[in-house]
Amino acid sequence: MSVFLCGQWAAGEASDWLAHLRRALPEETVVADLEGVDRAGIDIAVVANPPPGSLASLPGLRLIQSLWAGVDRLLADPGLPPHLPLARMVDPAMNAAMAETALWAVLALHRGFFAYARQQQVRHWQALPQTRADEWRVAVLGMGQMGGAVAARLRAQGYTVQGWRASDGPAALQPLLATSHTVVNLLPLTPATRGLLDARFFAAMAPGAGLVNLARGAHVVDADLLAALDAGQVSHAVLDVFHTEPLPPGHAFWSHPGVTVLPHAAAQTDPRSAAAVVAANVRALRAGRPLAHQVDRGRGY
Repeated sequence: MSVFLCGQWAAGEASDWLAHLRRALPEETVVADLEGVDRAGIDIAVVANPPPGSLASLPGLRLIQSLWAGVDRLLADPGLPPHLPLARMVDPAMNAAMAETALWAVLALHRGFFAYARQQQVRHWQALPQTRADEWRVAVLGMGQMGGAVAARLRAQGYTVQGWRASDGPAALQPLLATSHTVVNLLPLTPATRGLLDARFFAAMAPGAGLVNLARGAHVVDADLLAALDAGQVSHAVLDVFHTEPLPPGHAFWSHPGVTVLPHAAAQTDPRSAAAVVAANVRALRAGRPLAHQVDRGRGY
């Protein structure tokens, strides 16, 4: 049986992943090209946003292992075999990277560093009021592996942090938004959370609060966020993810003074550590042990 590496890659990325997976799984045959390969002999697919329908021609599949933490694109593929276990990537190194990005964004909002950058553009010298970290309240939406790591890192820095899960319901979200200086979104993208960050959401936030979206672009209604920024209801937004990626050159986010654009780089999967995570699940499947981080397709994560 063989392991098939399948995805949409940047230049050189596939060969890098292939080398790391082969080192982590020396007992396995790991391939990235199906030419000349018996498709019926492939029982594990290791995937990174594979082209839709690309797994439907593999009748022997027993496991789909994602290299990304989010699996919404995979689940949207109508050709995804419905009966197979699907596991998502949970890598401590990725969690740490996400926590670093969130800490940077919260710290920059808290200390006014984005405002200072705007002042620099117009050569304006003015110190802003300084608030202590323990006086700065942060809401973390989504308390899974990454959300938990982010919350812990922010608390270690002295911030007052409260988490919210979609299962907590809107009644718990409203007072949290109203009392938080910064909102960090790390929710999984599901039908229930798509478009959650809309005009009503922004209106419920404390006036002048900041937004950090590190989850999925489809959580945000772009026009509503732009309106909230223009009105001053949201002071600044740090956005790592977008409806269309790369972000189109004409999109208003590029030039808006209240938006910081990141190129979906908050927490990239590192093959050096992630290959070991994949290897552990491959060996668990072979040994008949439970898989780690198996996706509940009904919940979407």
